[in-house]
Amino acid sequence: MEQLVGQSVKGVRRRGKYLLIDLTEGLLLMHLGMSGSVVFGHDLPLAGVHDHFDLNTDRGTLRLNDPRRFGAVVFASDDSDPVAQKLLGKLGVEPLADDFDLNAFRFGLAGRKAAIKQVLLAGDLVVGVGNIYASEALFMSGIRPTSKASRLSKPRVERLHRAIREVLSRAVERGGSTLRDFSNANGDAGHFQLEAMVYARAGQPCKICATEVRQIRQGQRSTFFCPKCQKP
Repeated sequence: MEQLVGQSVKGVRRRGKYLLIDLTEGLLLMHLGMSGSVVFGHDLPLAGVHDHFDLNTDRGTLRLNDPRRFGAVVFASDDSDPVAQKLLGKLGVEPLADDFDLNAFRFGLAGRKAAIKQVLLAGDLVVGVGNIYASEALFMSGIRPTSKASRLSKPRVERLHRAIREVLSRAVERGGSTLRDFSNANGDAGHFQLEAMVYARAGQPCKICATEVRQIRQGQRSTFFCPKCQKP
């Protein structure tokens, strides 16, 4: 990207699953896809077959590695650029931010006839509630993943809103979830999956009631739930 030559990095932030790198003139948007990762350092080895982007700076090289090629690196003039808005404009609120408002969340769910887990994964109402955390938040709030979002009562929505915050806060504390090859910037694995109540526990007894945890498919993703603790 010729636009990057001679520029300085002014800051790094995140929006949903996008890494946003603010430059002296412009914005670099980076998405890791499903299995991508970034490393930063001096004297990195020669780029391999799965290394698709290097950002060379006077403090080191930022490299994107993406075996499945679902990631992306895009340059935009700023957040309002149509290129950036195409990627960021439809994202929902950040669940751990102050603007994750309960009333707005309840209003948003009221207009959705889809299953609640599918609504959470869509990302246009709230971002960052991925497959693992959606399953865990729904378990914590006692809601069956197949329940219609629009039919959830006010108390159940309040429990779900609170559970999303609690699950994600705990996941951050535990460094995320490592199921295959995820690691943080320091190369450390996450540990939240060790505390999962239902995710990836199909056929095992529920930790609360001992009922067998079930697994179903929703939108080509695996969903785990306790048929006793989670009500339709």
